[in-house]
Amino acid sequence: MSLAAASAGARCYHCGLDLPDDADFSVDIAGEPRALCCAGCQAVAEAIVANGLAGYYASRDAMPESPREAMPTVLEQLALFDHAEFQKSFVRALGEHEREASLMLEGITCAACVWLNERYIGQLSGVTGVDVNYATRRARVRWDETRIKLSDILAAIAAIGYRAHPYDASRYEELAHKERREALWRVWVAGFGMMQVMMYVVPVYIAGEGEMTLDIETLLRWASLLLTLPVVFYSAAPFFKGAWRDMKFRRVGMDVPVALGIGASFIASVWATITRTGEVYFDSVTMFVFLLLGGRYLEMTARQKAISVGEALAKLMPAFCQRLPREAKTDGQTEQIMVSELAADDRVLVRPGDIIPCDGAVEEGVSNADEALLTGESRPVKKQAGDAVTGGSLNMESPLVVRVKAVGEQTRLSAIIRLMERAAAEKPGLVVLADKVAQWFVLALLVVAALTAIAWYGIESERALWITVSVLVVTCPCALALATPIALTVASGALAKEGVLVTRGHALETLARATHFVFDKTGTLTTGKLRLLDIAPTSTASVDAALTLVASLEAYSEHPLARALRQAAAERLADTPLPLAENVIAETGQGLRGGIAGRELYIGRPDYVFARAGATPWPQDWRMADDTVLALGEKGGGVLAFFRLGDALRPDAAALIRDLQAAGRRALLMSGDAAPVVARIARELGVDAAEGEMSPQAKREAVRRLQAQGAVVAMVGDGVNDAPVLAQAQVSIAMGSGAQLARTQADLVLLSENLGHLTSGIRKSRFTLAIIRQNLAWAFMYNLLALPLAIMGHVTPWAAGIGMSASSLLVVLNALRIQGSENKRRKTVPLPAANPPHQGIVPTRGS
Repeated sequence: MSLAAASAGARCYHCGLDLPDDADFSVDIAGEPRALCCAGCQAVAEAIVANGLAGYYASRDAMPESPREAMPTVLEQLALFDHAEFQKSFVRALGEHEREASLMLEGITCAACVWLNERYIGQLSGVTGVDVNYATRRARVRWDETRIKLSDILAAIAAIGYRAHPYDASRYEELAHKERREALWRVWVAGFGMMQVMMYVVPVYIAGEGEMTLDIETLLRWASLLLTLPVVFYSAAPFFKGAWRDMKFRRVGMDVPVALGIGASFIASVWATITRTGEVYFDSVTMFVFLLLGGRYLEMTARQKAISVGEALAKLMPAFCQRLPREAKTDGQTEQIMVSELAADDRVLVRPGDIIPCDGAVEEGVSNADEALLTGESRPVKKQAGDAVTGGSLNMESPLVVRVKAVGEQTRLSAIIRLMERAAAEKPGLVVLADKVAQWFVLALLVVAALTAIAWYGIESERALWITVSVLVVTCPCALALATPIALTVASGALAKEGVLVTRGHALETLARATHFVFDKTGTLTTGKLRLLDIAPTSTASVDAALTLVASLEAYSEHPLARALRQAAAERLADTPLPLAENVIAETGQGLRGGIAGRELYIGRPDYVFARAGATPWPQDWRMADDTVLALGEKGGGVLAFFRLGDALRPDAAALIRDLQAAGRRALLMSGDAAPVVARIARELGVDAAEGEMSPQAKREAVRRLQAQGAVVAMVGDGVNDAPVLAQAQVSIAMGSGAQLARTQADLVLLSENLGHLTSGIRKSRFTLAIIRQNLAWAFMYNLLALPLAIMGHVTPWAAGIGMSASSLLVVLNALRIQGSENKRRKTVPLPAANPPHQGIVPTRGS
C-alpha cells in the first residue's frame, strides 16, 4: 500500500471502499493528501475540489450507505473497457504501448462542450491526444496504456457530466434515435405549455380598462406560472445544464447567454406574480424556449443526415456469414458464424443479395458486385475465379465461394473508415479560428448585454429586462461555430459517395486553393498495366485475323505481354471461337512458335520474327514511343502484323487536365520513366510542362521550388513510391489500391482510381469553400445587424429566439447544398494565372 493510502487509513476518502494494496491515488483536500481507491474516485474528487466544492467532504455526516453511491452508476461497468477482447472492435494499437479508441460522446451541445472535453481529458496523465468532432459527436482518444487505463479516461469524462461509448454504428444509430426522441419530447412539452399559457394570457391582453378584476388577473398569472414550470425545468433543462457546466470550468459557452435570458425572464415573472406588481411574460418565456428547441431539433436532424454516409459505411459489414470447410473436396456444408470469428484462409459462401464479409479472392462462381459505397463506381463489377473482392460490397447475381485474405481491422473497409475518422477528428485552421472567435464573441456579448441593461434601466426600466434578454439570445454565435464543421462534414460524405476519401481535415480547403497540380505518370495518369495500344497489319492480314492467331498462340502463356494480347482479343472478338494452336514452344527472351491449321507461325521480338519470316519495316513513329513492339510472322508468308503494347492512359485523364486548365490551374507531369515516354504522354494530354527520369527526391525538390515561387501544390501519385513528394506538397492525393490504402499518409485517396471522380472532387472542394465563406459571411452579417436592433429595443425575446434558431438552421441547410446536384454542373471558377514552373520542367505547350 502506498504511503498516501497508509496515512489515510484503510478506506477510500471519497467513496468509503476498502483501499487495494496497490492503490496509489490521492488528492489534496483541505490541504491534506487523501487516499483514494481508483482513478474514477480520483477524477471525481479532483472535479469537486477544482470547482470549489471541497466543502462537501467537510459537511457530510458519514459515508454513503452504499459506498458506490458516491460514483455515477456507469462507473461500475467501466472496468469492462480494459479487457483486450472487449477493446477489439473500437481500439487499435499505434505503437508498443500507445492505443487509440474511437468513441461516441453523449451530451455535446455546442463548441464549448468540445473545448471542455478536449482540455479536461487532454490534461490527464498518460493521455497523448484527444480530438472531438462537433458535427459528428465522435472522439478519438490516444493514451499510453502503461500510465493510464481506458476506464480511467471514461471515468474522467463521466465526472464532467458526459457519457462516452465505444463507437459502433448500431449503437450510434440507437443514440441518435434517443437524442431525437428526447429532443422531440422537450419540443412537445414546450409547445403544449406555450399554447396553454397563451390561452390565459390572451384575455389579459384584450381586456379593456376595468374589465378584469385584480383577482382574476392574479389567478391567470398563477395558472400561467404552473404551466411554465415544466417548460423551464424540463424543456429548457439542457440550456441550464450546459451553462452550469461551462461556468464550473470557467468557460463561457453558448448556453450561458440563453440560460441567463430564460432564467432572468422567468424569475422576474415569478416575482411579479407573487408581489402582484409589474408585468409577467410567461408567454414569451414558453414561446422563446419552444422556438429555440425547435430550431435545435431541425439542426440536429439536418446534422445527422449530413453524416449519414460515414455511418452507412460503418454498417456495411454483416454480423454473420456462412463458413465452408477449408478444403474444397467436401460436401459443401456451411456453418453460420459471427464475422468476427473468421480467420485468414477460411472459405465463405456468399449468396446473391448478401454482403461480402471479408477481403478475399473468388475461388468459385461468377457474379457481379456492387461496390458503389466503397469506390463511388455505380456500375456493377464482374467477379470470377481469381478476382479480388472487398468486404462490404454486395454480391448481386450468383453464389460465390470466397477465400478469406483479411478480416476485421485489416480490411479495406476498416481502413476507409479509420481514414474518414482521422479527417473528421482533425480541425482545419478555419474551424480553429471560428471557435476562438465564437468564444471571445460570447464574452463580448455578455459585456454588451450588461451595458444594455444598465442603459435601459435608466431610460425605461420596465423594458430593460426584455431588451437585455433579446440581446443575449439574438446574437448567440451558434451559427458561427457551426458554419465550417458542418460544411466540411457534408462535403466529406458527398466526396466519399463519389469515391474520393478525405483523410485530413485541411484537405478540402487546400485542394480548393491549389494552383499547381503535379502528376506522376505510371499508375496515376496511366493504368500501370500493359495493354495493346495499336495494331499495324500488313497487306497480307486483317486486324481481326491477326488478333485471332495471336490469341491462339498465347492461349497458355502467363507472360504479361501474353495476357495483354489475350485481353485485347477477348474485347474485340467477343465470343468468336479460336483455332487450336499445336506444338507451341517458348523461346526464352525471344517469343513463341507454333502451328495453326498447317501454318507455322511466330510471335515475339521483331528481330526474332524477321529471322524466320523475313524483314518488314514497322511504323517509324513507334520507334520514338519507347513502347514494346511485337511482330507476328508466318514461315514463307512474311510478317502479318505488328503490335504495340504499353501503359495506357486512363480514360478520364485528358478531361481532368482540360478541366484544370480551364479553371486557371497548371497541370505538370513529373515521372521517373524514360524521357521519350513522358514526352509522348505529355503531348497526348496537353499538360503545361513535363519532365522524365526524375527520382522521388528530384520531384520533391521541384515541388519545393514551385512553392518558393508562391504556388499551392497538389500532388497526385501512387501513394507509396511518391511518398517524399506527397509529403512535400500542400495537399496530396493518392490512388487507392487496397494494399496502399491502409498505410497511406495522403490527404485524399481516390478509391475508385477513376480520374473523373477526382475532377468532380476538385469542383466540389471549391464549392465547399464557397459554402463556408457564405456561412461565415451570413453568421457575421446576422450578428452585426441583429445586435444594434436588439440594443435599440426593436427585437422581442421570441423574435430573438426565431432569429438565433433560424441562423443556425440556415448554415446547416446551406451546407446540405453540397450533397445536391446543382454543384455537379461542369462550372469552374477562373483563378489568377499561376506562377510559371521552375526551369527544370520542360514546357510542352505555349507556356
